[in-house]
Amino acid sequence: MTLANYINDLLYRYDCVIVPNFGGFVTNKIGAKVNNFTHTFYPPKKQITFNAYLKHNDGLLANYIASNKNISFEEATNFIAEEVATWTKELETKSIEVDSVGSLSLNEEQQIVFEPNASSNFLAESYGLTEVESPAVKRFKGEVKPLPIVSEEKESTIPVFFKRAAVAAVLVGVAYVGWNGFQNQQQKELLANQEEAVQKKIQSATFVIDNPLPTINLNVTKEAVKNFHIIAGAFQEVENAEKKLAELQEQGYDAKIIGKNNFGLTQVSFTSFSTKEEARKELEQIQQTVSEDAWLLVK
Repeated sequence: MTLANYINDLLYRYDCVIVPNFGGFVTNKIGAKVNNFTHTFYPPKKQITFNAYLKHNDGLLANYIASNKNISFEEATNFIAEEVATWTKELETKSIEVDSVGSLSLNEEQQIVFEPNASSNFLAESYGLTEVESPAVKRFKGEVKPLPIVSEEKESTIPVFFKRAAVAAVLVGVAYVGWNGFQNQQQKELLANQEEAVQKKIQSATFVIDNPLPTINLNVTKEAVKNFHIIAGAFQEVENAEKKLAELQEQGYDAKIIGKNNFGLTQVSFTSFSTKEEARKELEQIQQTVSEDAWLLVK
């Protein structure tokens, strides 16, 4: 491999490669860009420049050559010196191609001029990306029509769609109530028929008991249905609802989990009442002393 090949390899990995006693090749990362005239897109790349004042041997190039050729650092340094001497002599009469990096030449003031290879991209992240040409985008310019003016004197501004949706909701509600009433009536008739059949069987049966048992009077008090619940919170996780339940019960409340709401959240109540008046009084007390977020649910 020539010296130019080693420089080419290192520029993919490092931002600066110094050739001792000659100059340094420096890279500068630039972003993707587009040429608005040719409609060409260019990927990100490393822009290569040459600095003739960077001549100090930093060891990078010599170490790489020594490792690649399996020689000593001193031998690698001598190899670089020989290549530099050849380049210096050739520059007096012609330009030098440094592999795919670019070309070197002398100007009238005998200064080295570097011309980078525009087709080379030393940015590893852009490997495989090439220039892309795209046809010009034609923009359509159409006339913008003004929106119709809505008169404020119209009786209603509610869209027809929402009116129809509201009417449909009312009809569904009426149908639902009617169907519930029909089902309740059928259930009552079925229970009445069953009770009548049982009564007939009892009346037709004859029981002979020699030693009847003494009569036992049981006083059964019908428990009032408690439909008014003071809600302490609604929880997405059942474990959190159970923790809240235990916390309220420790505080002395007759707390319960009363099921999930329409959003799938598990509701926990402080306590429940059979009348709205009792529930409202307790709710005011809880909001003043325990939680302002408590609220009343009628279920």
